[in-house]
Amino acid sequence: MGVDDSPGRPDADRRYAERVLHISGAWQRAARGAGLLSPDGALAPTIFAEITAAAVRHDAVNLGQGFPDEDGPIEVLDAATEAIRSGVNQYPPGRGMPVLRDAIADHQHRFYGIDLDPEREILVTAGATEALTAALLALLDGPEDEVVVFEPYYDSYAAAIALAGARLVPVPLRWPALEPDLDDLRAAVSDRTRIILVNDPHNPTGTMFTADVRQEIVLLAERHDALIVTDEVYEHLVMGAAHTPISTLPGAAGRTLTISSGGKTFRTTGWKVGWVSGPADLVDAVLAVKQYLTYVNGAPFQPAIAVGLGLPDTYFDDLAATQRERRDLLGAGLTAAGFDVSIPAGSYFTVADVRPMMAPGEDASDICRALPERVGVAAIPLTAFVTAEHRAQYSSLVRFAACKRTDVIAEAARRLAASAL
Repeated sequence: MGVDDSPGRPDADRRYAERVLHISGAWQRAARGAGLLSPDGALAPTIFAEITAAAVRHDAVNLGQGFPDEDGPIEVLDAATEAIRSGVNQYPPGRGMPVLRDAIADHQHRFYGIDLDPEREILVTAGATEALTAALLALLDGPEDEVVVFEPYYDSYAAAIALAGARLVPVPLRWPALEPDLDDLRAAVSDRTRIILVNDPHNPTGTMFTADVRQEIVLLAERHDALIVTDEVYEHLVMGAAHTPISTLPGAAGRTLTISSGGKTFRTTGWKVGWVSGPADLVDAVLAVKQYLTYVNGAPFQPAIAVGLGLPDTYFDDLAATQRERRDLLGAGLTAAGFDVSIPAGSYFTVADVRPMMAPGEDASDICRALPERVGVAAIPLTAFVTAEHRAQYSSLVRFAACKRTDVIAEAARRLAASAL
């Protein structure tokens, strides 16, 4: 009999780890880019997994990961059920089902006045993450290419940029406003910049970019002949001014790929139905890569998301109003706990400075590991979303996700307020 190298026993675990460390490949670039590879090559678990496990152990309210704990609109759920029962269970077309591509085009015109050809300018993907990864793999060409990213950033960005062999160039969002400085932005963009990657509304900070920032992004992209890729999955989770896609700005449409999904808008994150839209030649480039990733996905969910995109304005208004209520509940609890809070304009997320809770030598990661037991609430340190060289700038900042039921957010706020020092 051979040696059993599968994990589960101490000796097997050791042999398995040693074998993994000697398997070379692009996975190492992706893991290193995401900050999950130690100097000796060991693969570390994500902070999300660690904090979630702690939340379960201590029965804490988990405000770490950004997914809802309630179902989406019944019209959307019923449409998926009907599609399954009607036999919509095989491969959909490679670009996505026509009913969904038509619905995306109608949505973009209805909310933003954007006119798209659903046959050539829209591609359905396995969530926004696949759209982003496929776009970066399609449009980057090795170490000479740079991608300007606003830091902190959604963690898949760094992994996908590294997988493409390109270089990430961060532009910091500065506390307490968590907005970019225009001089920092100008210094980051150069003739080596292939893509400016924009996440607006922003995860993990909840920031929405000002008109000046959006305009500067377009001007710099024009000046340096760069492309713009936008991640707009929180487009309907806004609590102030309406979302403005960068592609609507003069000079932007011809060089911008816009990415979104139904997961956040319709509380269906597990369905993984996203899309990318923009100039046909850029969408074709993304398709050339995407078709060898998932090929296609979610046949019965695609017509259901199409139903969601056609819901009346009241649905989208109520969605934003509910998120505003939850943001305010969470912010009040964080403030009562003695933390400084950056009030988000969009997304699920609120950032707080937990410095009053930190002992000498501690940082936000230490606090987040202790919060589930000490306070009964789980959250994620902002250092999980930054480059190693910039960790110090964010060392006391923590992201809380207000995407759970209102009663759950109220209980988290009560626990936080009760923990006031």
